[in-house]
Amino acid sequence: MFSLTGSAGKDNCDGVSTRRDVLRVGGSSVMGLSLANLMNLRNATASEGSYGGPGFGKAKSVILIYLQGGPSHLDLWDPKEGVPDNVRSIFKPISTRIPGTNFTELMPKLAQVNDRFTMIRSMSYTPVGLFNHTAAIYQMLTGYTADKVSPSGQLEPPTPKDFPTCGSQIARLKPPTVPMLPFVMMPRPLQESNVVGKGGSAGFLGRAYDPYLLYPAGDDMDMAKMDRIQVDDLQLRGEISSVRLERRAKLRTVINQGMDDLEKATDKYALDDYYRKALSLVISGNARRAFDLKLESDATRDQYGRNTFGQSCLLARRLIEAGTRFVEVNWPKVANSDNHSWDVHSGLSKRMKDQSAPMLDAGLSALIADLDQRGMLNDTLVVAVGEFGRSPQRGVSTSGNENSDDGRDHWPYCYTGVIAGGGTRRGYVHGKSDKTGSAPLENPVHPRDLLATIYHSVGINPATIVYNHINQPRELVQGEAVTSLLS
Repeated sequence: MFSLTGSAGKDNCDGVSTRRDVLRVGGSSVMGLSLANLMNLRNATASEGSYGGPGFGKAKSVILIYLQGGPSHLDLWDPKEGVPDNVRSIFKPISTRIPGTNFTELMPKLAQVNDRFTMIRSMSYTPVGLFNHTAAIYQMLTGYTADKVSPSGQLEPPTPKDFPTCGSQIARLKPPTVPMLPFVMMPRPLQESNVVGKGGSAGFLGRAYDPYLLYPAGDDMDMAKMDRIQVDDLQLRGEISSVRLERRAKLRTVINQGMDDLEKATDKYALDDYYRKALSLVISGNARRAFDLKLESDATRDQYGRNTFGQSCLLARRLIEAGTRFVEVNWPKVANSDNHSWDVHSGLSKRMKDQSAPMLDAGLSALIADLDQRGMLNDTLVVAVGEFGRSPQRGVSTSGNENSDDGRDHWPYCYTGVIAGGGTRRGYVHGKSDKTGSAPLENPVHPRDLLATIYHSVGINPATIVYNHINQPRELVQGEAVTSLLS
């Protein structure tokens, strides 16, 4: 049996095919095909003409608002009435722009723009060791289950053999068409306890496709850290040799002394293509302007919210406007934590009302409205989702964690996601949860299917084959695009 693979160790698109190719190669002895025939079939199958459907390729860029920690769907945008007291949200329901669709009082601004986005009230999966954050985050962002998953979770740190995060896959297969950073992640890493960055790297694609990290100095409670953004905060992921670090320091000195000497300086230090591209993007006028939030009016900055999350959403819009393909805004608090973390095992009523919900409501609503007003929402896909929701019953343990009467545990069986722009439907509610928000009544959407929908929207066949660190073929995601979300 023949095996068609890409060039081992290469970080380019030469080895891309689809699962149909693997099936055809597997049956080649029966079909009597020559290797030349197989190669022709592979090229034909991998062409864009062999895949399509509603919404295919309508999104030029993606903003992923990753709500690490797992927001409570029952206390934000899927409130229930006529249920027991320990299920019903303590927050009052309010009407929205969509008749018959209620949010809670925590979401007044999003309630006024939900006619511009789709709500998925039937996100759902059955956990297999995915009850805790790290493993669930990994699945949500890569489409695959992490290795060494225990019933309580997954605490293995990132490794080069990890499956790539979706932003890295898109940056590789759909690179920017202008000189700009392909994939930016901010304002903090994905994190559970001491496991940092799992599910947020390019994994076996290689460090060239890792996101550029913008992690301004300051702890998670520092709400003014985005005011201190500097180009120097833009760092490349992964281990960079001391020689490269020295080059970077010397080049920054040259840049500060005079931009006119830049081209000469880069030639002098004989930079490799990877470093040269990164440097040129960081110091280019286009990139520097994109990162300068001071160029926005006070009114716009206020609309997004003068906090880490709001200003990250605003910066995401600026980066997309400048040509970045994929921006990931991680919720600015470690997943399993206190204060404005979504991990509300206790203190739900105060934490959500005073901290997390106002930031989400202002930042996400402003982003959607701003993109729409600028005519950018048509080709910018915005996705807001966490790794799971929260348990229907307060004070009950579902993941081995302790929960107070004013807290909800992890709940992957049913939760809510938001998707807007990039060919998605407006004012649409997809799926429906049961009377307690415990399970989908109709149209369940697995995280793999949401990822497949993202790939589909940016013009990538979700069945595309890539090759891992030992040159084995792997699908981008083993899911199907939910085309009913698209128009």
